[in-house]
Amino acid sequence: MTSQTTVDKAPSSPEPAEPLGPSPSKGRRGHPWLTLFSVAIGVMMVALDGTIVAIANPAIKTDLGASFADVQWITNGYFLALAVALITAGKLGDRFGHRQTFLIGVAGFALASGAIGLSHSISLVITFRVLQGLFGALLMPAALGLLRATFPAEKLNMAIGIWGMVIGASTAGGPILGGVLVEHVNWQSVFFINVPVGIIALVLGTLILLDHRARNAPRSFDVLGILLLSVAMFALVWAIIKAPEWGWGAGMTWIFIVVAVVCFGGFAYWETKVREPLVPLALFRSVPLSAGVVLMVLMAIAFLGGLFFVTFYLQNVHGMGPIDAGLHLLPLTGMMIVGSPLAGIVITKVGPRIPLAGGMVFTAAAMFGMSTLETDTSSLTMSVWFAMLGFGLAPVMVGATEVIVGNAPMELSGVAGGIQQSAMQIGGSLGTAVLGAVMASKVSSDLPGNWTAAGLPPLTAAQVGPATEAVQVGAPPVTPDMPPAVAQQITTVAHDTFMSGMSLASLVAAGVAAVAVLVALLTKRGDNADAAGGGVHI
Repeated sequence: MTSQTTVDKAPSSPEPAEPLGPSPSKGRRGHPWLTLFSVAIGVMMVALDGTIVAIANPAIKTDLGASFADVQWITNGYFLALAVALITAGKLGDRFGHRQTFLIGVAGFALASGAIGLSHSISLVITFRVLQGLFGALLMPAALGLLRATFPAEKLNMAIGIWGMVIGASTAGGPILGGVLVEHVNWQSVFFINVPVGIIALVLGTLILLDHRARNAPRSFDVLGILLLSVAMFALVWAIIKAPEWGWGAGMTWIFIVVAVVCFGGFAYWETKVREPLVPLALFRSVPLSAGVVLMVLMAIAFLGGLFFVTFYLQNVHGMGPIDAGLHLLPLTGMMIVGSPLAGIVITKVGPRIPLAGGMVFTAAAMFGMSTLETDTSSLTMSVWFAMLGFGLAPVMVGATEVIVGNAPMELSGVAGGIQQSAMQIGGSLGTAVLGAVMASKVSSDLPGNWTAAGLPPLTAAQVGPATEAVQVGAPPVTPDMPPAVAQQITTVAHDTFMSGMSLASLVAAGVAAVAVLVALLTKRGDNADAAGGGVHI
């Protein structure tokens, strides 16, 4: 099956975007490379905040007296809002113009970031993280829509490669920057930094970005479709996030899963009836596009789910400070920075299938290698696995984006961008929740036996919960008044138990990445990529 059957009633040669303003071939407004620079600043904020908070989590937990579940919600609330709103936000961009939605998203994201820094309770932090996610959802697909409309087809892969490099480097570099800020300033500075960055992105976007509209862009809103999809996405991600607490077989978990299935079914039926659907389901008749979406989900499960535990491993097991922990992830960041534009060049020459499959092979191997980490693993060994992970992720970040957006018609570039980003955020939520459940289950199973085997006094019923929660993040449940010998024994037990959980979670992530290799073989270059550019010359 090819991807030519992209959308019902779609033209055989999709109409290019029409610039709403001066000709983009001259001057700064609408210049392709300046456009890329402008949107990259905004996208950097959103990608950075997906992981920069990971390094700040221990400090936030201590300062605000948060629980392990609260810390997970700092990440999951952000991913949840992104996942629920991205496709609708992409539709808004297609309808009203990607420039406007991008600028609104940048402004709102910066304001929400500043509000987090001023918050003094974990509930407010989580609330404003959700708002961050909603505004981030506006700007991410809009950025892709602007690139798709501005760059000619022969240079679009390079542009997406650089765009992917920004996302990859920001995602992987978050812990490094976060480490510097947390150690030398405070955890609030991790969020305050988005304010000046947002102002810069807003000014550049106002001066440089040129709005583009496809001639056959949507003219109406599928309100019922938006409601059904939003409820379905929320119920699905909520069930995944809460399942470790409620239990995977619990009634509440299955109530939300059933609600998600019913709403997804209702959404699919309604989309076949409405005149201008939110997501034309014929998009998914394209096997490459569907494979690209699944690939993004699987990649995010392995990467973002695994990264959640790595930061606790470096800080709580190895005893590193935030900066040192961030620097130890530099091989991951560096390989993504170097690999993403190179991946764009290779994908342009040979197509996405081989680079994507190869990237997931490296990702699977890296996650397997991380399952072998121990409490005393050397920095050199860690660096090898982190670098391999970055090398594997780079072509996937670039290639899967090209596959999804390139296989969609021009007038649905915003929706396609929303689908691509939704897939990544759902994968991130799944990774954090599922691998978190694996970790929690393994720790709960192993801790009592390890504790008894070490000859420590049995834990009381009141002590089991707090001790288990502490060990889930690699922190030994010791108190200042404990004898040093006992504290050392507890520390050893806690670290060994944490490592067993992290090892199992990494193996699960490696298995997910291995499945993604097979999915990658179903991808191909987008047939509609030639619609990009709208006659723009560089």
